[in-house]
Amino acid sequence: MLLSQQDVLKWGMGAGNETAVAEFILEGFSGLDQRLQLFLSLLLLLIYLTTVTGNTTIILLVCVDHRLQTPMYFFISNLAFLEIWFTSSTTITLLVILSSGRKTISLGSCFAQSYFYFALGFTEMVLLVVMSFDRYVAICQPLHYAAIMKWQLCTCLVVAAWVIGFTLLSYHLVLLSELTFCVPNKIHHFFCDSSPLFKLSCSDASLLWKAESILISLPLLGSLCLILVSHTCIFHCILHMPSASGRKKAFATCSSHLTTLAIAYGSCIVLYAQPSEDVSLETNRIVALLNTVLYPFLNPFIYSFRNKTVKLALKEAVGRAKVWLFPQP
Repeated sequence: MLLSQQDVLKWGMGAGNETAVAEFILEGFSGLDQRLQLFLSLLLLLIYLTTVTGNTTIILLVCVDHRLQTPMYFFISNLAFLEIWFTSSTTITLLVILSSGRKTISLGSCFAQSYFYFALGFTEMVLLVVMSFDRYVAICQPLHYAAIMKWQLCTCLVVAAWVIGFTLLSYHLVLLSELTFCVPNKIHHFFCDSSPLFKLSCSDASLLWKAESILISLPLLGSLCLILVSHTCIFHCILHMPSASGRKKAFATCSSHLTTLAIAYGSCIVLYAQPSEDVSLETNRIVALLNTVLYPFLNPFIYSFRNKTVKLALKEAVGRAKVWLFPQP
């Protein structure tokens, strides 16, 4: 379905007499059978609600339980807050497409979604570097941990992560504003990712495309290197621990963290750490599901719910809730 003449907005001019469009059509997974789309929408809804509930639970537990009011859980609660918004920025759009068939999105909303998706993603990368530094200090410099990780420093690091993420990505809106979009206006994706937008542009976007790829790759690979350096130092310290049980516990914790990092960074590297021209839109959609749906879903279980302190705090909170809701006569 192409835009009618009434739907066309003279927002900018393409080559010749082409007129830029006012909205896009997100195709999502339109090639799937209708029953399969319904099943996928129900599955995604369940995963999304679990993600939001799990991350919200972590935030509340950290706020109300004094045992969790430490730098590590302060960072985890900020990560949980970020994950709620990150997955919401794309998953809600996909759920609307699959459940209602409403696929149109205005040009402004598309640009805003693309900006928040990348800004939140970059903020998360910075926050993961901060969390890796926190774990390095806790494991490799335990006697100096309290002196180094003071609350003033923790707060500054978190604020810096949000400011850097959203400020750094201002270039993304500048690059998008340089593009001209003409009919056809179909985006072969479930959200406004950069690759389909650049491919859809009717203006020459080759230089902007390469600039986008470089500007995304540098902080992506830079943050990954810092995280790998931190974990290398952590593994070195673990190997020199005198207690076998301590080594086993530390290795299990770090391995689970690295699993989620592999999903997050692996998907981002496939999508953005190479020229976008080399990534097929079909691959883009599938890998993007790992990054926007699966990774935020796993985080609460990997970082928090496997921890004994969190389990105890959750059990006590549920017990207090039962007493409040169902008081004994």
